[in-house]
Amino acid sequence: MQAVGDEVPTPVDLPPFVDEVWLQERADELLLADVRWSLDGSESFDTYLEGHLPGAIYVDLDSVLADAPSPSCGRHPLPSPEAFARGLGVAGIAEDEVVVAYDEGPGVIAARLAWMLRTIGQPAAVLDGGLGAWTGEIEDGEVSRPPVRRAPRPWPSERLADAELTARLSRSPDAVVLDARDPERYRGDVEPIDPRAGHIPGAISLPFAHNLDADGRLRPTDELRVRFAETGVLDAVEVVAYCGSGVTACHDLLVLEHVDGRSGRLYSGSWSAWSSDPERAVATGPDPG
Repeated sequence: MQAVGDEVPTPVDLPPFVDEVWLQERADELLLADVRWSLDGSESFDTYLEGHLPGAIYVDLDSVLADAPSPSCGRHPLPSPEAFARGLGVAGIAEDEVVVAYDEGPGVIAARLAWMLRTIGQPAAVLDGGLGAWTGEIEDGEVSRPPVRRAPRPWPSERLADAELTARLSRSPDAVVLDARDPERYRGDVEPIDPRAGHIPGAISLPFAHNLDADGRLRPTDELRVRFAETGVLDAVEVVAYCGSGVTACHDLLVLEHVDGRSGRLYSGSWSAWSSDPERAVATGPDPG
């Protein structure tokens, strides 16, 4: 195992999504992370205890993958590099490990951990189909690992966007801002969580759910590439993705990498932060505005 501060392997050779066959062939070389979470609490540490992939540890979204919520930073702001390193270390995730994250199936919560690790240079991927598509054995109870020390790794500035940069890029002909939420929330028909309904003016709707087929697996790569090309993303110089709180947008960013080999930016405050600021304009309807 590498010493603290040594360079970690880059994620270049690990695709952002892997399937069950790939996973089973390399099970002894990987660390599985169960990242099940839901807003209503129906998926949580308790459901992990009831049954998870063999050897998988549990990684909590709220305490490890996010900082405390606030109106200005959103419901799931990125943790500081120090807090992230500490949370991973307590979970026993060393700097030199290859991590495969999964959730109940769609992969949109698991995408947050995979995106965060890939962003700081640690190989990580999402298990396509997740637990819902798993055909192997399931075990119950908690899997714990000895804590490890990790050196904080700064979030690369080129992978993030704040509200000001997002607003500026939403007006640029060379950039695309993607809204990963459901179309109903993008249009402003409903808003069950955040202060105002609608979307960031100039943002284009690209719901993460449409990356998936009826079984909760990724659509064929050619279909995804066409879908992303229709938004202008593949021709854009800059791409920013946001969602409600900066979690499911990571799925769009990983799919972008999957189909085009490119890394976009995450607006981590997302709609929860934008809509909390009365000075920020809001657009409604099906068009970017």
